[in-house]
Amino acid sequence: MSTRSTLFTSQAMAPGLPAARLATRLAFLVAGFGVACWAPLVPFTKQRLGVDDGVLGLLLLCIGLGSVIAMVVTGALSARYGAKPVIVAGGSGLAVVLPLLTIVSTPLTLAIALLAFGAFLGSLDVAMNIHAVDVERADGRPLMSGFHALFSVGGFVGSTVMTFLLSLHVGTLASTLPCAVLMLVAIATARSRLIVSTHASNGPLFAWPRGIVLVLAGLAAITFLVEGALLDWSALLIAGAGLVSAAQGGLGYMFFSIAMTVGRFGGDALTARVGDRVMMSWGGLLATVGFAVLLTAPTAALAMGGFVLIGLGASNVVPVLFRRAGSQRAMPSTLAVAAITTTGYAGHLAGPAGVGFMAKALGLPTAFWVLAVMLSLVPACAHLVTRER
Repeated sequence: MSTRSTLFTSQAMAPGLPAARLATRLAFLVAGFGVACWAPLVPFTKQRLGVDDGVLGLLLLCIGLGSVIAMVVTGALSARYGAKPVIVAGGSGLAVVLPLLTIVSTPLTLAIALLAFGAFLGSLDVAMNIHAVDVERADGRPLMSGFHALFSVGGFVGSTVMTFLLSLHVGTLASTLPCAVLMLVAIATARSRLIVSTHASNGPLFAWPRGIVLVLAGLAAITFLVEGALLDWSALLIAGAGLVSAAQGGLGYMFFSIAMTVGRFGGDALTARVGDRVMMSWGGLLATVGFAVLLTAPTAALAMGGFVLIGLGASNVVPVLFRRAGSQRAMPSTLAVAAITTTGYAGHLAGPAGVGFMAKALGLPTAFWVLAVMLSLVPACAHLVTRER
């Protein structure tokens, strides 16, 4: 099955590049904001339905399942209809489903709602990255890191707003409604500013990743896997090593997140100066060194420094991978971006479980050393994935 490279045609650039950049940032902001609004609702949902941890875990997997299914088909939809309608539908659907998550009364209806929530999130994730590739290409300078930084900002704002409302004893439904309205307003603002584009191809709209896209997807999976492992296991790692108390275990991931956000805000300017290859090589190396510092640190302060190095180093790897997916010629760019998003998300989901299995067999520190070795593939492959084709 052969598919020739995509042909990008802009049907309407009337809003202008500044407007298109704003619309892309709003899409990333909505995605981060929406998923972060759900996290504080999980304890309330468990209590309302009266389910145990096992059932709750299965229900939460529905988000991932819905996202992966949607990601697989979104590349094809964006290739045929453009990213704009998918972004509008995904962002609006995410906003509409969020309040529904607070009123469903049975595990089955919650599972259906979470599948829909995940599907809208997954479709928005793929489409906004496709749109970001198009806007960056049209602008002629690196923009991807800044776009991804807005996802982190959205996550911080969403979790803060929702936690604040719930702490005031506002009901869960009442707390989600203003958040949903904010998301709808952001999508409505972005709608007229999104580029109307098509990615025409004379081959099939779906193709298995191949060539350099396989390498890009694999590196994305590793990078997201590392992030997921840090989210779920870093607190136990540093607390188990006696560096911090259990109550302070979340400090490591906090430093990692702050460093990653800061790194992405400055990543576009730095990439414009040094290029993708240097950014990926030194970023991957810095993140790998950060793991070594973290795993050998004798004090909490040094361990926090390791988290900062990992966050700074890894911050711009994924933006480079998406940029390269948009410029490669092995397959249509829309399908390449969808493949990278899907494998990255799968890595984020599989990472915590994989680390758990390794930790049980080899110990948690050894499992983290394995992550460091896997992450070293990023700088090792930098020349391969950034080579002009």
